[in-house]
This record gives sequence, structure tokens and C-alpha cells, in this order.
Amino acid sequence: MLRLTVKTEEYLMIGDDIKIVFLGGSKNHTRIMLDIPKEVNVVRSKVIEERITDPEEKKKLVHYHAVPELPEKYRHKRNHN
Repeated sequence: MLRLTVKTEEYLMIGDDIKIVFLGGSKNHTRIMLDIPKEVNVVRSKVIEERITDPEEKKKLVHYHAVPELPEKYRHKRNHN
């Protein structure tokens, strides 16, 4: 799993034909724009989770959570002059 920090209006390219643009957001929401071929199927995790009715199958789903504070090794050093 790759974890990145991006600024508003930065984008990621996946291969030659998939672009994910980060449009900003608020504390709990992030807006993105996907520029992808029509043949590529995109489904939100919420939809996938709602389709699964078996409790045992739901337990197998991987969930990702935001980390409120980054570990020290990932923090930028600030000069307080």
C-alpha cells in the first residue's frame, strides 16, 4: 500500500490513461476527480460493503483509517526563528 500526501490540484497518474486529481476538501471529506477510460469500472467502498450481507464476509473486508498525527519520523522539521 502506498500512502502519499498531496496538495490541492496535484494529481496522480496510474499507467498512461488514469489520472486522479485532488480538489481539496474539509476535515472529513476529500474531493477527487477521476479521468479514466469508460471501460474502467469504479465502485465506492460504501457500495461494495452494502452489497455484502454475510457477516463473516464483512469481517474480511479491509478498512483504512486516517491517522490523526504522523509518527515523528514523517514530520517536517520546522525552524522557529
